[in-house]
Amino acid sequence: MGILSSFNIGVSGLHAAGSSMSVIGDNIANAGTFGFKGSRAEFQDQLSKSLKGIDGGDQIGSGTKLAHITPKFTQGNISRTESITDVALNGNGFFTVQTDKGRGFTRDGSFHFNKDGRLINGDGNVVLGFQANEEGKISQKLGEVKLGNTTIPAMPTSKVGIKMNLDSRADTMQFDINDPEKTSNFNSSMTVYDNVGTQRLITMYFNKTVDGQWDYHATVPGEDAAGGQPGTVVEMAKGKLQFDANGKLQTDTPELSAFNFNKGAAPGQAIEFDFGKTLSEGGSGDEAITQFGSRSSMSRNTQDGASAATLSSLSFNDEGVLTAAYDNGVLKDVAQLGIAKFENNEGLFKMGRNLFKETRKSGQAAVGKPGLDGRGNVLSKSIELSNVDIADEFINLMNAQRNFQANTKTITTADQMLTEVLNIKR
Repeated sequence: MGILSSFNIGVSGLHAAGSSMSVIGDNIANAGTFGFKGSRAEFQDQLSKSLKGIDGGDQIGSGTKLAHITPKFTQGNISRTESITDVALNGNGFFTVQTDKGRGFTRDGSFHFNKDGRLINGDGNVVLGFQANEEGKISQKLGEVKLGNTTIPAMPTSKVGIKMNLDSRADTMQFDINDPEKTSNFNSSMTVYDNVGTQRLITMYFNKTVDGQWDYHATVPGEDAAGGQPGTVVEMAKGKLQFDANGKLQTDTPELSAFNFNKGAAPGQAIEFDFGKTLSEGGSGDEAITQFGSRSSMSRNTQDGASAATLSSLSFNDEGVLTAAYDNGVLKDVAQLGIAKFENNEGLFKMGRNLFKETRKSGQAAVGKPGLDGRGNVLSKSIELSNVDIADEFINLMNAQRNFQANTKTITTADQMLTEVLNIKR
C-alpha cells in the first residue's frame, strides 16, 4: 500500500537529516581544533520500485540513505604564534608521528620537546623527520626528530679566509720581527681559537719584497706564545704572495704554519691562510686578494674555529629544517621534518586526536622533505586553524532542520491519510 511505504520514505528522510546534523555538529564543534578538516554528508536515493519491470520508467522511490561522509582537505587559515616549535603546513601533506599503533599523520603542528629532547605532539607521539649528521648535513633516513647534545665542544681554527688589497705603489721593505710595525707595509689583526676554545689574537704583517711579490707573517703576542716574553711578538706562520702584471694573485706559497700557544693549548696547531683561488690553481683572480694601485685594506676575514658553547635557541625555516643556535654564534642543523603525501587524501581514516592513518583507499604514505614533489612548505611560529567555515555550517544547519521538518510532514500527512482509510468502516 502506497500510504504505508510513505511512512518508511519519511523515516529514511528523518535518518538522513539526523545524520547530516551529526556531521554539521561535528564540524561546528571542531571549528577551534588546530588542523581539523571538516566533512560533508553525501546522500543517495534508495532502490526504486518499477511499475514496468526492468524496462524502466514509472518508478516509485524508496527514500534516501547516507552514502558517504567526505572530508574536505582545503587549506585552513594560518595563525602566528610565539612558540618556536609551532609549525604549520601551507599546501599538501601531513606531519608524520609515531604512535603505539603505528604511524599517524596530522595537520596539527603544535609540537614541543620532551625531557629527552624528542619533538612530540600534545599526546606524546614522537614527530618523525630526517636527522642531520655531526657536520649538520641532513640525511635521507627517516627517524625521530631529537636534539643531540645541548653543548658543543671547542673547535680549533684550522682555516682563515682573507679578502684584501695590497697597494702596488708601496715601497719594498725588509721585515724585522723585532720591529714589525716599521718594517712592514700593512698589518691587520684577527681572532682565532686554539684547541681548547680560547680566543687568541694574531696579527698579520705584509711587506713588499720586490714588485709583484709580498711576504706575510702571522704573529702572536709574546704573552700568548709558549716560551714567549711579554712586550714581544712571535712569528708562527709565514709565506709568499706572487701577483701578475694585472694585480691578480698568481701563486700563494706557505712556508710555515705552527702555532704554539701557551696556557694548556696543544703545540703545533696548523692554520691555513686562504687568500683565494690563484691563477695557477685555475682561478680568475676575481675571488682572490689583489694588488691594485689603491691603499692597502682588509675587507673581510673569516675563520672556522669556535669556543665551547651551549644551546641558546631553536628555529624552523620554510624547508622544515630545525636549526640550533649556540651562544658562540654557531648555527647547526639538527633535523628536517618529514612530510607525508597521499594519492587520495579523502581515503584517509580518522583515528581521533587530530590523527589520520593510511588505508587502501588513500594509498601508501610517501614521506619526503617539505616543498618537494607537491608537498607544502613549513611555516615556523605558526599553526593551521580548522578549515570549517561557521557561516557555511549555519546555512547547512538550517537546511538540515528544514529537511527534517519536511520529512515529519510526510509522516504526519501519511498518518492522516491512513486515519481516513480506517474511518471508512464507520
